[in-house]
Amino acid sequence: MKKSNFALFAFILLINAKLIGQQHYSEKPKLVVGIVIDQMRYDYLTRFDKKYGSDGFKRLLNNGFSLENAHYNYIPTYTAVGHASIFTGTTPSNHGIIGNNWYDKYEKLSIYCVDDRKYETVGNDGNGGKKSPYRLITTSVADQLRLAQNMKGKSIGIAIKDRSAILPVGHTANAAYWFDGGKKGDWVTSTYYMNSLPKWAHDFNKSKKADEYLSLPWNTLYDISSYTESIEDDNDFEAPFKGQEKPIFPHNIPELRKSNNDYSILKAIPAGNSFTTDFAKAAIIGENLGQSEHTDFLSISYSSTDYVGHQFGVASKEIEDTYLRLDKDLASLFNFLDEKIGEGNYTLFLTADHAATQVPSYLKANKIPGNYIEPVKFMNFLKEKTKKHFNSDRLIEDFSNFQIFLNKEKIESLNLNLEEVANVIANASITYKGIYKAVAAKTMQSTTFTSGILNSLQNGYNQKFSGDVLLIPTPSTIIYPKRGTTHGSGYSYDTHVPIIFYGKKINKGSSKRKYEIIDIAPTISNLLNVEFPNGSTGKIIEEVIK
Repeated sequence: MKKSNFALFAFILLINAKLIGQQHYSEKPKLVVGIVIDQMRYDYLTRFDKKYGSDGFKRLLNNGFSLENAHYNYIPTYTAVGHASIFTGTTPSNHGIIGNNWYDKYEKLSIYCVDDRKYETVGNDGNGGKKSPYRLITTSVADQLRLAQNMKGKSIGIAIKDRSAILPVGHTANAAYWFDGGKKGDWVTSTYYMNSLPKWAHDFNKSKKADEYLSLPWNTLYDISSYTESIEDDNDFEAPFKGQEKPIFPHNIPELRKSNNDYSILKAIPAGNSFTTDFAKAAIIGENLGQSEHTDFLSISYSSTDYVGHQFGVASKEIEDTYLRLDKDLASLFNFLDEKIGEGNYTLFLTADHAATQVPSYLKANKIPGNYIEPVKFMNFLKEKTKKHFNSDRLIEDFSNFQIFLNKEKIESLNLNLEEVANVIANASITYKGIYKAVAAKTMQSTTFTSGILNSLQNGYNQKFSGDVLLIPTPSTIIYPKRGTTHGSGYSYDTHVPIIFYGKKINKGSSKRKYEIIDIAPTISNLLNVEFPNGSTGKIIEEVIK
């Protein structure tokens, strides 16, 4: 080959390489949006299907990729744990967030997952901003995106709940914002992220949007007689607001506001989701998200669905109305993203941090097993057992999240064997009504469970932070008042959630194969061509990505 021809050939290869590189980059979305709906069961997609519009949930289902058999693969299914697991691609055994609150066996006190007194509140003069992600011991997919771009591109988390804003975007976020209720009524953040609110956030707080929403009563979006997917409005299974005689529509929010901790009532009504959407839109504009050469990351968590679910239960007209209204909020958000980022320029996924059980008292009224455990009675029962076996009723230090923490100093002072004490307590617990399985921590360390509910328990067990005896209740058995409901178990009613991908580089379709919540982060990482979060144990969902 002549030198001139060789030079031309090399030049053509160089140009093609640059074009391929540009094309490869152009395939990356300008913005990734991770949406988490707090306490959303998968069947909310199907139960209310006929009443959803075409631009909300149905837009994702018709034009995105839906996983119909997606589950959480660990216990406990709580808010903080769910958000951490979604975005880190791993379980509490690795990321270290083992609850919303848990007993710290080193500090000998109950701690909250994102509390951090090293930092101060930004946005008002309260204490609601003394937070950080330091208890999360792995990276999130948002962290990995920023690292891959040499800390360029923005990462922002938004939610009414602080933990739901902070944990998804991990350690390197530019900001996380959450709502400080009570007498404050402000979106706030922490000095972990910044020393003062950006002008757009300050202006949003000054707009008094929260007061606008709280000036209106909560009535049903449509005629209540059409809410045939729910049980009767007046029933014995729901909890009324303070100051309300019955938990029925309409809910006079302006009148109830004062007796329900003022601005905090906004968290517990559908308007809280609309308020969150408003703030997310303001953030997109104020931070110019999706407008640079680098991919930005936005996490939005809708918390009000959880408050409504806890108070009224999964079969209530309130939960139906909340999801019909959320469908409209999502449609508004998607249309806004089309306008500001450009349809086809962003990638989005939607999921939930956990689901929820039917109210056990409602199940019992319909001849289906359901039960309640009273912690004080259970602890007194165990103290009787330890008194009988070891002549001491001071061997248990804490009981929380269905975990028992032993008083190791007391056990040592009595020259008792720790493993023997744990086994005796586990064997005694299994005889108590409502406890289905009881396992000593040593078993979690020495045995590998490859399937079933004990596998979920093991995935949620963290040797450094978890308790000495771990308990699994019988199905639909909860520690909670008899009105309203909760979550936390490894049963399908708590683990089965939607996972829907939509937008740039996402196929259209659905799958009935079983996937796990920890598969989201590696899938998004692969789509973005970035390294997986450093504790990731999930897998790429290949059928989702184009």
